[in-house]
Amino acid sequence: MAAKNDSPGSFSLPGGHTLLSGQRLESIEVAFETFGKLDAQGSNAVLIFHALSGDSHVANGPDVTGRPRDGWWADLVGPGRAIDTTRYFVVCANVIGGCSGTTGPGSIDPATGASYGTRFPLVTIEDMADIQAALLDSLGIARLLAVVGGSMGGMQALAFAQRFPDRCASVLAIATTWRLGAQAIAFNEVGRTAILGDPAFLGGDYYGSGQPESGLAIARMIGHITYLSDDSMREKFGRRLREREGHAFEFVSEFEVESYLAYQGRKFVERFDANTYLYMTKAMDYFDLSAGFPDLVDAVRGIDARFLVLSFSSDWLFPTYQARELVDALQAAGSEVSFAEIESPYGHDAFLLEPAEQTRFIAPFLASVYADGRDTRGDDAR
Repeated sequence: MAAKNDSPGSFSLPGGHTLLSGQRLESIEVAFETFGKLDAQGSNAVLIFHALSGDSHVANGPDVTGRPRDGWWADLVGPGRAIDTTRYFVVCANVIGGCSGTTGPGSIDPATGASYGTRFPLVTIEDMADIQAALLDSLGIARLLAVVGGSMGGMQALAFAQRFPDRCASVLAIATTWRLGAQAIAFNEVGRTAILGDPAFLGGDYYGSGQPESGLAIARMIGHITYLSDDSMREKFGRRLREREGHAFEFVSEFEVESYLAYQGRKFVERFDANTYLYMTKAMDYFDLSAGFPDLVDAVRGIDARFLVLSFSSDWLFPTYQARELVDALQAAGSEVSFAEIESPYGHDAFLLEPAEQTRFIAPFLASVYADGRDTRGDDAR
């Protein structure tokens, strides 16, 4: 079932914005979509942040172009789903630096009339949160029922809660971390190196000639390996060959897993921008919720929200121990925290592939937060 998309469109940030780096963008467009209806008290709004390669189209229905399309989290967001769009007002926007309608390196620089390319300033997870706070202002939403995100989206949810502690009643941080470990940063660097080393990259000014397809495809292949687990790859591919009974003794793709990765690389090139990949992975590398604080406990102490933190047993990119570090810090700071490690063979992709397991935790958690909010508003709010 489709979630009614009430307001697909674009928001122009008035007066520009100064980024965390100190650089300034004078013109910013934000592509966003909303699903459901805001209640009379404005108390049922849920802001969902997308992961690295996502966009604003979180639920099924027409997207910002008017084209019917499956939402990237449609099994969790929509009528009757864990994040029920008949009950909650869902907002999802493409991030700053993105390539799906929000200003990014592929956008036209008003000062030059040409695409920014790598002249676009580096953005951070905090910048993404700040821009979406401005979007909420334009929608007249002062306080959210929840901020929600998986992977890079979870980082944004944490950053939003830290930067705007009075603007959200709850935080749902799923398959995410308060800062990347060395291994995840290393994989991001290998992917960026593949893009930067592609002769078609042209210093980032490839928009008139076609993007660096080989480099971007390799980056996606590397990234995709980190999203899976040994169990899921063994179950899905094993050592099976595509066509031959024996080996070809040539440098060609023979194993099913090789063909699968090549396919993922080709499909990614068709829908994503290489420069945006560089910017998103760098933003993830920079993110550290404890930056500027003595420790993580102090960093989360001022957040006035309930937390639901979910991790997955086979996720080695955003491992459970990092989620536990966050949970321990939140508890030490006095926050109300619910935590679960979900058993799953799917690795990091589990946050997209395990909707039923997540629904068991998300639906009652959101319902409880919403009910608590209604109780505090009194009978006239019912």
